[in-house]
Amino acid sequence: MTTLLPPTARPSADELRRDLRHRRPLVLLATLAGATAAASTLLVCLALGVLGWFLSDAGAHGTPRDGLRVGALGWLLGQGSGVEVQGTLVTAVPLGITLACAWVVARLAHRLGDAVSGHGPDAERIADGERDWTVPAASLFFAAAYAAVALLTVTLAATATTRPDESRVVIWSLALCLLVGAPYVAIGSGRAAIWTATLPASVVATAAACRRVLRLWVLAALVALVVAFAVDYDTALNLLSQLDAGTTATVMMSAVSLLVVPNAAVFSGSYLLGPGFAVGTGTVVSPGVVTLGALPVFPLLAALPDNGPVPSWTPALMGVPVLVAALGAARAQRDHPAYRWEEGALHGCGGGMLAGLVFGLLATLAGGAVGPGRMSQVAPFAGSVLLHGIVAFGIGGLLGGLVATWWQRRRLEPADVEDDVEVEEVEDEPATAPEPTASLDVEETQPALPRVPEKP
Repeated sequence: MTTLLPPTARPSADELRRDLRHRRPLVLLATLAGATAAASTLLVCLALGVLGWFLSDAGAHGTPRDGLRVGALGWLLGQGSGVEVQGTLVTAVPLGITLACAWVVARLAHRLGDAVSGHGPDAERIADGERDWTVPAASLFFAAAYAAVALLTVTLAATATTRPDESRVVIWSLALCLLVGAPYVAIGSGRAAIWTATLPASVVATAAACRRVLRLWVLAALVALVVAFAVDYDTALNLLSQLDAGTTATVMMSAVSLLVVPNAAVFSGSYLLGPGFAVGTGTVVSPGVVTLGALPVFPLLAALPDNGPVPSWTPALMGVPVLVAALGAARAQRDHPAYRWEEGALHGCGGGMLAGLVFGLLATLAGGAVGPGRMSQVAPFAGSVLLHGIVAFGIGGLLGGLVATWWQRRRLEPADVEDDVEVEEVEDEPATAPEPTASLDVEETQPALPRVPEKP
Protein backbone atom coordinates (compact mmCIF):
# COMPACT_ATOMS: atom_id res chain seq x y z
CA MET A 1 0.00 0.00 0.00
CA THR A 2 1.45 3.34 -1.03
CA THR A 3 -0.16 5.16 1.90
CA LEU A 4 1.84 3.06 4.37
CA LEU A 5 5.14 4.33 3.03
CA PRO A 6 6.76 7.01 5.23
CA PRO A 7 7.26 10.49 3.75
CA THR A 8 10.67 10.93 2.20
CA ALA A 9 11.17 14.60 3.18
CA ARG A 10 9.63 17.24 5.42
CA PRO A 11 7.58 19.84 3.45
CA SER A 12 8.96 23.35 3.21
CA ALA A 13 7.26 26.53 4.40
CA ASP A 14 6.17 27.44 0.86
CA GLU A 15 4.65 24.00 0.36
CA LEU A 16 2.77 24.32 3.65
CA ARG A 17 1.35 27.72 2.67
CA ARG A 18 0.34 26.36 -0.74
CA ASP A 19 -1.35 23.39 0.92
CA LEU A 20 -3.25 25.61 3.34
CA ARG A 21 -4.38 27.81 0.44
CA HIS A 22 -6.06 24.74 -1.07
CA ARG A 23 -7.74 23.75 2.20
CA ARG A 24 -10.07 26.69 2.69
CA PRO A 25 -13.54 26.03 4.19
CA LEU A 26 -15.42 23.94 1.62
CA VAL A 27 -18.97 24.81 2.66
CA LEU A 28 -18.29 28.53 2.75
CA LEU A 29 -16.44 28.62 -0.57
CA ALA A 30 -18.94 26.42 -2.43
CA THR A 31 -21.93 28.42 -1.20
CA LEU A 32 -20.28 31.71 -2.05
CA ALA A 33 -19.25 30.50 -5.52
CA GLY A 34 -22.75 29.25 -6.37
CA ALA A 35 -24.40 32.49 -5.22
CA THR A 36 -21.84 34.55 -7.14
CA ALA A 37 -22.37 32.52 -10.33
CA ALA A 38 -26.09 33.23 -10.23
CA ALA A 39 -25.89 36.85 -9.07
CA SER A 40 -23.26 37.92 -11.63
CA THR A 41 -25.33 37.08 -14.70
CA LEU A 42 -28.49 38.29 -12.96
CA LEU A 43 -26.93 41.70 -12.33
CA VAL A 44 -25.98 41.99 -16.01
CA CYS A 45 -29.57 41.25 -17.05
CA LEU A 46 -30.89 43.76 -14.51
CA ALA A 47 -28.55 46.43 -15.86
CA LEU A 48 -29.65 45.71 -19.43
CA GLY A 49 -33.29 45.91 -18.34
CA VAL A 50 -32.81 49.33 -16.77
CA LEU A 51 -30.84 50.49 -19.83
CA GLY A 52 -33.64 49.35 -22.12
CA TRP A 53 -36.21 51.15 -19.98
CA PHE A 54 -34.21 54.36 -20.10
CA LEU A 55 -33.58 54.20 -23.85
CA SER A 56 -37.26 53.68 -24.67
CA ASP A 57 -38.76 57.15 -24.71
CA ALA A 58 -36.06 58.37 -22.30
CA GLY A 59 -37.77 56.60 -19.43
CA ALA A 60 -41.04 58.48 -19.86
CA HIS A 61 -43.12 55.33 -19.35
CA GLY A 62 -42.95 53.27 -16.19
CA THR A 63 -40.30 53.32 -13.47
CA PRO A 64 -36.80 51.87 -13.08
CA ARG A 65 -38.40 49.06 -11.12
CA ASP A 66 -40.19 47.96 -14.28
CA GLY A 67 -36.84 47.76 -16.10
CA LEU A 68 -35.41 45.68 -13.25
CA ARG A 69 -38.37 43.33 -13.41
CA VAL A 70 -37.98 42.88 -17.18
CA GLY A 71 -34.28 42.09 -16.74
CA ALA A 72 -35.02 39.60 -13.96
CA LEU A 73 -37.71 37.89 -16.03
CA GLY A 74 -35.32 37.65 -18.97
CA TRP A 75 -32.74 35.98 -16.71
CA LEU A 76 -35.40 33.59 -15.42
CA LEU A 77 -36.34 32.74 -19.01
CA GLY A 78 -32.75 31.63 -19.48
CA GLN A 79 -33.28 29.31 -16.50
CA GLY A 80 -36.31 27.72 -18.21
CA SER A 81 -38.95 29.43 -16.06
CA GLY A 82 -41.36 30.47 -18.78
CA VAL A 83 -43.43 33.62 -18.36
CA GLU A 84 -46.84 34.96 -19.28
CA VAL A 85 -47.03 38.10 -21.41
CA GLN A 86 -50.51 39.63 -21.65
CA GLY A 87 -52.10 36.28 -20.90
CA THR A 88 -49.91 34.37 -23.41
CA LEU A 89 -47.51 31.74 -22.13
CA VAL A 90 -43.95 31.99 -23.46
CA THR A 91 -41.93 28.83 -22.80
CA ALA A 92 -39.08 29.21 -25.31
CA VAL A 93 -35.69 29.45 -23.62
CA PRO A 94 -33.23 32.06 -24.97
CA LEU A 95 -30.19 29.81 -25.12
CA GLY A 96 -27.90 32.83 -25.36
CA ILE A 97 -28.63 33.65 -21.71
CA THR A 98 -28.33 29.98 -20.76
CA LEU A 99 -24.92 29.68 -22.44
CA ALA A 100 -23.69 32.83 -20.67
CA CYS A 101 -24.82 31.39 -17.34
CA ALA A 102 -23.13 28.06 -18.16
CA TRP A 103 -19.85 29.83 -18.98
CA VAL A 104 -19.85 31.70 -15.66
CA VAL A 105 -20.75 28.51 -13.78
CA ALA A 106 -17.86 26.67 -15.44
CA ARG A 107 -15.32 29.38 -14.61
CA LEU A 108 -16.32 29.75 -10.96
CA ALA A 109 -16.66 25.98 -10.50
CA HIS A 110 -13.11 25.50 -11.80
CA ARG A 111 -11.78 28.06 -9.33
CA LEU A 112 -13.79 26.43 -6.55
CA GLY A 113 -12.27 23.06 -7.37
CA ASP A 114 -8.76 24.51 -7.17
CA ALA A 115 -9.55 26.17 -3.82
CA VAL A 116 -10.78 22.93 -2.20
CA SER A 117 -8.32 20.57 -3.88
CA GLY A 118 -6.50 20.00 -0.57
CA HIS A 119 -9.58 18.53 1.11
CA GLY A 120 -10.10 14.79 1.37
CA PRO A 121 -7.50 12.09 0.68
CA ASP A 122 -4.50 12.70 -1.53
CA ALA A 123 -3.87 11.06 -4.89
CA GLU A 124 -2.15 8.01 -3.42
CA ARG A 125 -4.97 7.30 -0.98
CA ILE A 126 -7.57 7.79 -3.72
CA ALA A 127 -5.61 5.36 -5.90
CA ASP A 128 -5.72 2.88 -3.02
CA GLY A 129 -9.53 3.01 -3.11
CA GLU A 130 -10.35 5.45 -0.31
CA ARG A 131 -13.63 7.31 -0.80
CA ASP A 132 -13.45 11.01 -1.61
CA TRP A 133 -16.50 13.23 -1.09
CA THR A 134 -14.84 16.55 -1.88
CA VAL A 135 -16.26 17.03 -5.38
CA PRO A 136 -19.82 15.80 -4.58
CA ALA A 137 -20.05 17.97 -1.45
CA ALA A 138 -18.71 21.09 -3.17
CA SER A 139 -21.02 20.55 -6.17
CA LEU A 140 -24.11 20.12 -4.00
CA PHE A 141 -23.47 23.29 -1.99
CA PHE A 142 -22.69 25.16 -5.22
CA ALA A 143 -25.97 24.03 -6.83
CA ALA A 144 -28.01 24.74 -3.69
CA ALA A 145 -26.74 28.31 -3.50
CA TYR A 146 -27.40 28.89 -7.22
CA ALA A 147 -30.95 27.55 -6.91
CA ALA A 148 -31.57 29.68 -3.82
CA VAL A 149 -30.69 32.86 -5.70
CA ALA A 150 -32.95 31.79 -8.57
CA LEU A 151 -35.86 31.14 -6.21
CA LEU A 152 -35.33 34.51 -4.52
CA THR A 153 -35.42 36.16 -7.94
CA VAL A 154 -38.69 34.43 -8.77
CA THR A 155 -40.21 35.64 -5.50
CA LEU A 156 -39.20 39.26 -6.07
CA ALA A 157 -39.89 39.51 -9.82
CA ALA A 158 -43.07 37.45 -10.18
CA THR A 159 -46.42 39.19 -10.48
CA ALA A 160 -49.97 37.99 -10.94
CA THR A 161 -49.66 38.55 -14.70
CA THR A 162 -46.22 37.01 -15.32
CA ARG A 163 -46.22 33.89 -13.10
CA PRO A 164 -42.84 32.25 -13.82
CA ASP A 165 -42.70 28.54 -12.97
CA GLU A 166 -40.66 27.97 -9.79
CA SER A 167 -40.29 24.22 -10.29
CA ARG A 168 -38.79 24.66 -13.76
CA VAL A 169 -36.36 27.24 -12.38
CA VAL A 170 -35.16 24.82 -9.69
CA ILE A 171 -34.81 21.92 -12.13
CA TRP A 172 -32.89 24.00 -14.70
CA SER A 173 -30.64 25.54 -12.03
CA LEU A 174 -29.73 22.17 -10.52
CA ALA A 175 -29.18 20.63 -13.96
CA LEU A 176 -26.95 23.52 -15.01
CA CYS A 177 -24.82 23.29 -11.87
CA LEU A 178 -24.56 19.50 -11.80
CA LEU A 179 -24.01 18.94 -15.53
CA VAL A 180 -21.65 21.89 -16.07
CA GLY A 181 -20.41 22.94 -12.64
CA ALA A 182 -19.64 19.53 -11.12
CA PRO A 183 -17.29 18.39 -13.94
CA TYR A 184 -15.34 21.64 -13.67
CA VAL A 185 -15.09 21.26 -9.90
CA ALA A 186 -13.58 17.83 -10.54
CA ILE A 187 -11.19 19.26 -13.14
CA GLY A 188 -10.08 22.14 -10.93
CA SER A 189 -9.51 19.90 -7.92
CA GLY A 190 -7.47 17.39 -9.92
CA ARG A 191 -9.89 14.54 -9.26
CA ALA A 192 -10.92 14.30 -12.90
CA ALA A 193 -7.35 13.42 -13.91
CA ILE A 194 -7.23 10.67 -11.28
CA TRP A 195 -10.63 9.22 -12.15
CA THR A 196 -10.16 9.29 -15.92
CA ALA A 197 -6.69 7.74 -15.74
CA THR A 198 -8.26 4.30 -15.32
CA LEU A 199 -10.78 4.65 -18.15
CA PRO A 200 -10.32 2.35 -21.15
CA ALA A 201 -8.67 3.97 -24.15
CA SER A 202 -11.70 3.19 -26.31
CA VAL A 203 -13.99 5.23 -24.02
CA VAL A 204 -11.66 8.24 -24.17
CA ALA A 205 -11.35 7.99 -27.96
CA THR A 206 -15.13 7.71 -28.41
CA ALA A 207 -15.74 10.76 -26.21
CA ALA A 208 -13.14 12.72 -28.18
CA ALA A 209 -14.84 11.79 -31.45
CA CYS A 210 -18.23 12.86 -30.08
CA ARG A 211 -16.85 16.21 -28.95
CA ARG A 212 -15.17 16.89 -32.28
CA VAL A 213 -18.22 15.89 -34.35
CA LEU A 214 -20.53 18.04 -32.23
CA ARG A 215 -18.26 21.08 -32.50
CA LEU A 216 -17.98 20.80 -36.26
CA TRP A 217 -21.72 20.30 -36.60
CA VAL A 218 -22.56 23.41 -34.57
CA LEU A 219 -20.08 25.36 -36.68
CA ALA A 220 -21.66 24.04 -39.89
CA ALA A 221 -25.14 24.98 -38.64
CA LEU A 222 -23.95 28.50 -37.79
CA VAL A 223 -22.37 28.89 -41.22
CA ALA A 224 -25.61 27.77 -42.88
CA LEU A 225 -27.57 30.26 -40.75
CA VAL A 226 -25.24 33.16 -41.60
CA VAL A 227 -25.33 32.34 -45.32
CA ALA A 228 -29.13 32.12 -45.35
CA PHE A 229 -29.43 35.41 -43.47
CA ALA A 230 -26.91 37.15 -45.73
CA VAL A 231 -28.77 36.03 -48.86
CA ASP A 232 -32.02 37.58 -47.59
CA TYR A 233 -30.46 40.52 -45.74
CA ASP A 234 -32.67 42.94 -47.67
CA THR A 235 -35.70 41.15 -46.25
CA ALA A 236 -34.41 41.72 -42.72
CA LEU A 237 -34.00 45.43 -43.42
CA ASN A 238 -37.52 45.51 -44.84
CA LEU A 239 -38.87 43.92 -41.66
CA LEU A 240 -37.11 46.51 -39.54
CA SER A 241 -38.58 49.28 -41.64
CA GLN A 242 -42.05 47.81 -41.15
CA LEU A 243 -41.59 48.12 -37.39
CA ASP A 244 -41.17 51.88 -37.91
CA ALA A 245 -38.76 51.92 -34.99
CA GLY A 246 -36.00 54.36 -34.19
CA THR A 247 -32.35 53.70 -33.57
CA THR A 248 -32.88 52.69 -29.94
CA ALA A 249 -35.59 50.17 -30.76
CA THR A 250 -33.47 48.77 -33.58
CA VAL A 251 -30.54 48.24 -31.21
CA MET A 252 -32.81 46.53 -28.68
CA MET A 253 -34.29 44.29 -31.38
CA SER A 254 -30.78 43.36 -32.53
CA ALA A 255 -29.80 42.49 -28.94
CA VAL A 256 -32.84 40.24 -28.58
CA SER A 257 -31.96 38.57 -31.88
CA LEU A 258 -28.44 37.83 -30.65
CA LEU A 259 -29.83 36.12 -27.55
CA VAL A 260 -31.68 33.59 -29.69
CA VAL A 261 -28.88 32.94 -32.21
CA PRO A 262 -28.01 29.64 -30.44
CA ASN A 263 -31.66 28.61 -30.84
CA ALA A 264 -31.50 29.52 -34.52
CA ALA A 265 -28.31 27.48 -34.91
CA VAL A 266 -30.10 24.40 -33.52
CA PHE A 267 -32.99 25.07 -35.93
CA SER A 268 -30.48 25.32 -38.77
CA GLY A 269 -28.88 22.01 -37.78
CA SER A 270 -32.31 20.38 -37.62
CA TYR A 271 -32.98 21.63 -41.15
CA LEU A 272 -29.71 20.19 -42.49
CA LEU A 273 -30.43 16.83 -40.86
CA GLY A 274 -33.68 16.54 -42.83
CA PRO A 275 -36.64 16.66 -40.42
CA GLY A 276 -36.56 20.45 -40.13
CA PHE A 277 -38.68 22.52 -37.77
CA ALA A 278 -41.99 24.31 -37.37
CA VAL A 279 -42.53 28.06 -37.19
CA GLY A 280 -46.15 27.93 -36.16
CA THR A 281 -48.78 25.25 -35.96
CA GLY A 282 -49.13 23.25 -39.19
CA THR A 283 -45.91 24.60 -40.76
CA VAL A 284 -42.84 22.67 -41.95
CA VAL A 285 -39.42 23.96 -42.95
CA SER A 286 -37.19 21.20 -44.30
CA PRO A 287 -35.00 20.51 -47.37
CA GLY A 288 -37.87 18.59 -48.99
CA VAL A 289 -40.83 20.85 -48.26
CA VAL A 290 -41.44 24.40 -47.03
CA THR A 291 -44.89 25.33 -45.82
CA LEU A 292 -45.20 28.64 -43.98
CA GLY A 293 -48.05 30.82 -42.84
CA ALA A 294 -48.23 34.33 -41.45
CA LEU A 295 -45.08 35.18 -39.49
CA PRO A 296 -44.36 37.83 -36.86
CA VAL A 297 -42.17 40.78 -37.78
CA PHE A 298 -38.82 39.57 -36.45
CA PRO A 299 -35.61 40.27 -38.42
CA LEU A 300 -34.01 36.86 -37.80
CA LEU A 301 -36.91 35.18 -39.61
CA ALA A 302 -35.50 36.56 -42.86
CA ALA A 303 -33.20 33.52 -42.92
CA LEU A 304 -36.19 31.23 -43.58
CA PRO A 305 -36.50 29.80 -47.10
CA ASP A 306 -39.27 30.98 -49.36
CA ASN A 307 -42.65 29.34 -49.08
CA GLY A 308 -43.59 26.90 -51.81
CA PRO A 309 -41.66 24.42 -53.95
CA VAL A 310 -38.04 23.91 -52.96
CA PRO A 311 -35.09 23.98 -55.40
CA SER A 312 -33.90 20.66 -56.74
CA TRP A 313 -30.53 20.88 -54.94
CA THR A 314 -31.78 21.38 -51.36
CA PRO A 315 -32.38 17.65 -50.64
CA ALA A 316 -28.65 17.15 -51.21
CA LEU A 317 -28.04 19.17 -48.04
CA MET A 318 -28.92 16.07 -46.03
CA GLY A 319 -25.54 14.67 -47.02
CA VAL A 320 -23.78 17.43 -45.07
CA PRO A 321 -24.22 15.67 -41.67
CA VAL A 322 -22.51 12.53 -42.97
CA LEU A 323 -19.56 14.52 -44.32
CA VAL A 324 -19.22 16.59 -41.14
CA ALA A 325 -19.32 13.50 -38.93
CA ALA A 326 -16.72 11.74 -41.11
CA LEU A 327 -14.41 14.75 -40.92
CA GLY A 328 -14.87 15.09 -37.16
CA ALA A 329 -14.20 11.41 -36.47
CA ALA A 330 -11.11 11.43 -38.69
CA ARG A 331 -9.71 14.53 -36.99
CA ALA A 332 -10.36 13.10 -33.55
CA GLN A 333 -8.47 9.93 -34.47
CA ARG A 334 -5.32 11.94 -35.07
CA ASP A 335 -5.02 12.41 -31.29
CA HIS A 336 -6.22 8.88 -30.50
CA PRO A 337 -4.81 6.70 -33.30
CA ALA A 338 -6.24 3.25 -33.97
CA TYR A 339 -4.40 0.70 -36.14
CA ARG A 340 -7.04 -2.02 -35.97
CA TRP A 341 -10.06 -1.75 -38.23
CA GLU A 342 -12.58 -2.65 -35.55
CA GLU A 343 -11.20 -0.03 -33.17
CA GLY A 344 -11.37 2.75 -35.75
CA ALA A 345 -14.93 1.77 -36.70
CA LEU A 346 -16.03 1.58 -33.05
CA HIS A 347 -14.55 4.95 -32.08
CA GLY A 348 -15.95 6.78 -35.09
CA CYS A 349 -19.39 5.20 -35.12
CA GLY A 350 -19.83 5.39 -31.34
CA GLY A 351 -18.72 9.01 -31.19
CA GLY A 352 -21.02 9.97 -34.06
CA MET A 353 -24.05 8.28 -32.53
CA LEU A 354 -23.35 9.93 -29.18
CA ALA A 355 -23.10 13.32 -30.91
CA GLY A 356 -26.47 12.71 -32.57
CA LEU A 357 -27.98 11.93 -29.17
CA VAL A 358 -26.62 15.16 -27.67
CA PHE A 359 -27.87 17.26 -30.58
CA GLY A 360 -31.29 15.64 -30.32
CA LEU A 361 -31.43 16.73 -26.67
CA LEU A 362 -30.47 20.26 -27.69
CA ALA A 363 -33.33 20.24 -30.20
CA THR A 364 -35.78 19.54 -27.38
CA LEU A 365 -34.53 22.62 -25.50
CA ALA A 366 -34.36 25.06 -28.41
CA GLY A 367 -38.07 25.47 -29.09
CA GLY A 368 -41.28 26.34 -27.32
CA ALA A 369 -44.18 28.74 -27.38
CA VAL A 370 -43.32 32.33 -28.33
CA GLY A 371 -46.78 33.80 -28.76
CA PRO A 372 -50.51 33.14 -28.97
CA GLY A 373 -52.33 30.95 -31.47
CA ARG A 374 -50.08 29.50 -34.15
CA MET A 375 -46.93 30.72 -32.43
CA SER A 376 -47.46 28.24 -29.62
CA GLN A 377 -45.40 25.73 -31.66
CA VAL A 378 -42.02 27.05 -32.77
CA ALA A 379 -39.60 24.18 -32.39
CA PRO A 380 -37.59 21.53 -34.24
CA PHE A 381 -39.16 18.12 -34.66
CA ALA A 382 -37.05 16.77 -31.81
CA GLY A 383 -37.91 13.07 -32.13
CA SER A 384 -37.11 12.93 -35.82
CA VAL A 385 -34.01 15.07 -35.34
CA LEU A 386 -32.77 12.65 -32.70
CA LEU A 387 -33.29 9.63 -34.97
CA HIS A 388 -31.77 11.27 -38.05
CA GLY A 389 -28.83 12.59 -36.05
CA ILE A 390 -27.93 9.20 -34.60
CA VAL A 391 -28.14 7.53 -38.02
CA ALA A 392 -26.38 10.24 -40.07
CA PHE A 393 -23.63 10.94 -37.56
CA GLY A 394 -23.16 7.24 -36.88
CA ILE A 395 -22.67 6.44 -40.58
CA GLY A 396 -20.39 9.44 -41.08
CA GLY A 397 -18.35 8.61 -37.99
CA LEU A 398 -17.99 5.01 -39.16
CA LEU A 399 -16.67 6.12 -42.56
CA GLY A 400 -14.36 8.69 -41.02
CA GLY A 401 -12.97 6.19 -38.52
CA LEU A 402 -12.25 3.63 -41.22
CA VAL A 403 -10.59 6.17 -43.50
CA ALA A 404 -8.44 7.47 -40.64
CA THR A 405 -7.46 3.90 -39.71
CA TRP A 406 -6.49 3.15 -43.33
CA TRP A 407 -4.35 6.29 -43.47
CA GLN A 408 -2.62 5.57 -40.17
CA ARG A 409 -1.90 1.99 -41.16
CA ARG A 410 -0.56 3.22 -44.49
CA ARG A 411 1.87 5.58 -42.79
CA LEU A 412 3.48 2.77 -40.80
CA GLU A 413 7.05 2.00 -41.88
CA PRO A 414 7.26 -1.26 -43.88
CA ALA A 415 10.53 -2.13 -42.10
CA ASP A 416 8.82 -1.93 -38.74
CA VAL A 417 6.03 -4.17 -39.95
CA GLU A 418 8.54 -6.76 -41.31
CA ASP A 419 10.52 -6.69 -38.06
CA ASP A 420 7.35 -7.30 -36.10
CA VAL A 421 6.44 -10.21 -38.35
CA GLU A 422 9.90 -11.77 -38.00
CA VAL A 423 9.82 -11.42 -34.22
CA GLU A 424 6.43 -13.08 -34.08
CA GLU A 425 7.64 -15.94 -36.33
CA VAL A 426 10.72 -16.49 -34.15
CA GLU A 427 8.60 -16.50 -31.02
CA ASP A 428 6.21 -19.02 -32.56
CA GLU A 429 8.98 -21.55 -33.41
CA PRO A 430 9.35 -24.36 -30.86
CA ALA A 431 12.53 -24.44 -28.85
CA THR A 432 14.97 -27.19 -29.98
CA ALA A 433 18.13 -28.51 -28.34
CA PRO A 434 21.38 -27.33 -29.89
CA GLU A 435 23.06 -29.81 -32.20
CA PRO A 436 26.20 -31.42 -30.74
CA THR A 437 29.41 -30.24 -32.30
CA ALA A 438 31.89 -32.78 -33.72
CA SER A 439 34.99 -33.45 -31.63
CA LEU A 440 38.25 -32.26 -33.13
CA ASP A 441 41.17 -34.60 -33.77
CA VAL A 442 44.14 -34.02 -31.51
CA GLU A 443 46.52 -34.28 -34.41
CA GLU A 444 44.66 -31.57 -36.28
CA THR A 445 44.70 -29.21 -33.35
CA GLN A 446 48.38 -29.68 -32.34
CA PRO A 447 51.27 -28.51 -34.51
CA ALA A 448 53.33 -31.22 -36.31
CA LEU A 449 56.69 -32.17 -34.64
CA PRO A 450 59.87 -32.44 -36.73
CA ARG A 451 60.81 -36.05 -37.62
CA VAL A 452 64.20 -37.40 -36.47
CA PRO A 453 66.17 -39.06 -39.26
CA GLU A 454 66.95 -42.82 -38.77
CA LYS A 455 70.56 -44.06 -38.31
CA PRO A 456 72.07 -45.82 -41.22
